[in-house]
Amino acid sequence: MIKALFFDIDGTLVSFDTHEIPQSTVDALEQAKRNGVGVYISTGRPVKLINNLHAIEHLIDGYITTNGAYSFIGDKVVSCVDIPLEDARTLIRLADEMNFATMVVGAKDLTVYHPDEMVDKVFRQLLNVNDLGEDISLETVLSQPILQLTPIIDEQQEKLVMPQLPHCIAARWYPAFADVTARGADKGKALQRMAEHLGMDISETMAFGDGGNDKSIICAAGIGVAMGNAIDDVKALASYVTDHVDNDGVSKALRRGNSHTEDY
Repeated sequence: MIKALFFDIDGTLVSFDTHEIPQSTVDALEQAKRNGVGVYISTGRPVKLINNLHAIEHLIDGYITTNGAYSFIGDKVVSCVDIPLEDARTLIRLADEMNFATMVVGAKDLTVYHPDEMVDKVFRQLLNVNDLGEDISLETVLSQPILQLTPIIDEQQEKLVMPQLPHCIAARWYPAFADVTARGADKGKALQRMAEHLGMDISETMAFGDGGNDKSIICAAGIGVAMGNAIDDVKALASYVTDHVDNDGVSKALRRGNSHTEDY
């Protein structure tokens, strides 16, 4: 019996085209809540950049953020796995040497180091995010626990960068950048910690995603659902593949669960 649903945001709940949550998804989550099923977010976004869930905020029971580095329910922190400062400073040095931009996400603040036109394209145009911590200094953020680093680098550059960050892993859900977190921080591990905190077996969870950073949670959940717009690697790992985010993919998957199991 499924007791909790976990949703990626971009490309899963929220359309890349409209920056909105389809009404069919809102209706499906409201029905799930009426049936006593928990609704949780599982995103690569830091808390400060979650700006597109207004239609369902009243339904959300908890959050996995920054690709599993920081998870919470209300005021209760369920897990926090930060990047060693030495690795963060190494990435900043590489940003200087290789001339790329990177977002630095601290426990309280975030900032963008070496902002360039790709930052505008990725964060402002693609993700519809405008507040990128321009007024926050790098040293202010580095004085806090570092939850995530997001360098604007391609896959070839990533192969040069990551061996120099021995305590970190990278996940990628858009070709222009990588999300770097500490080893031990990914969505799948965060799901395990969340399930333990909630007192449920992980087999009683259902997770939805579309990008490379969703692979761990798709594998870890009792049922892993890939969106129709998901990358092939995610589809290959999923329990099943639903329709595109813009074609009622979430609601169709939940209806399928309802008709084939006793989950709801």
